[in-house]
Amino acid sequence: MKYKIVIDKKALKFISKQPQSEKNRIFETIKNLPLGDVIKMSGKLNLYRVRIGKYRIIYTLNNDEYIINVIETGNRGDIYK
Repeated sequence: MKYKIVIDKKALKFISKQPQSEKNRIFETIKNLPLGDVIKMSGKLNLYRVRIGKYRIIYTLNNDEYIINVIETGNRGDIYK
């Protein structure tokens, strides 16, 4: 079954500031979630991250309602602070 994807305003703001080629890569990865280089974040309940080169996407996964909520996107060094 397909997941409904919801992207928070903060994540969209970061994506909109990227060059067009990077925007395309990020949106393509978001479209294919929960596939890809996905790792469950330790110490966090139901929180996952996916890697796209130097960028990271942090999201939650609700399997009961088939919803993926993209909470944050950012550069590798800045997103975990």
